[in-house]
Amino acid sequence: MDPITCTPIGHVRGGRTEPIDDDWDAVEATIELDGERFGPDVLAGLDAFSHIDVVFVFDRVDEAAVHLGARHPRNNPDWPAVGIFAQRAKVRPNRIGVTTCPLLGVDGLRLRVRGLDAIDGTPVLDIKPYLREFAPRGATTQPAWATELMAGYW
Repeated sequence: MDPITCTPIGHVRGGRTEPIDDDWDAVEATIELDGERFGPDVLAGLDAFSHIDVVFVFDRVDEAAVHLGARHPRNNPDWPAVGIFAQRAKVRPNRIGVTTCPLLGVDGLRLRVRGLDAIDGTPVLDIKPYLREFAPRGATTQPAWATELMAGYW
């Protein structure tokens, strides 16, 4: 089977230069689309949405750091060791991140966003409008350790 390859549609500009774990909600950044591949029409109508889902690559995570077994999130021994698919850490097998963030504005091929937990220069693979109909239907559950971990993230 051939591996799937993705060409970034653009890159994150501005915001943080280091992947610090908390307080992302105050961080504003720009997603700059590839002007050689896309014209402004690719973003037509996106400004009518309050939020977007951004798919990106944790490109600065060394493949040797990818974790395939269970581990304590943030190396906190008070939290249980859980598999990488039971957490949202950047040391994932395909190093792909997904974040829903407020869309602050669209200017040509640039999107201003807040709370995108990707650092300056990060390749962006895709952007989708956030539709509440894609949110979970009914109640959701998560373990207490996940709530503790996320307390300061945004």
